[in-house]
Amino acid sequence: MRKFVVAGALAVVAAVLFNVPVLYAQEAAAAAGAAKGEWHLAGAGIGLGLIVIGAGLGIGRFAAAAAEGIARQPSAADKITGAVNLPLFLLEGVAILAEVFVLLIVLLNGRP
Repeated sequence: MRKFVVAGALAVVAAVLFNVPVLYAQEAAAAAGAAKGEWHLAGAGIGLGLIVIGAGLGIGRFAAAAAEGIARQPSAADKITGAVNLPLFLLEGVAILAEVFVLLIVLLNGRP
């Protein structure tokens, strides 16, 4: 699993680095201005990816723990489900808020 995450992160970084306008032989001043204005978009994309990965891992661990607990003690399924629901909702809420904040950063720091 870690190999896929590392490979994905390296692919994103490579795509960002090789898509910089300086490499296309444009004027130095125009290229520097364009590259400076687009770095927040790369950071926002990487941030959104990390948010989704983190939320998915957290929700997966909660669900796996709940399923294991219910499998061990089926009579306590209602209590286990109730105890797991609140942290799941809080985790999902934090992920949604983080995504909203990243999208606000992109919109507020957009191109003129």
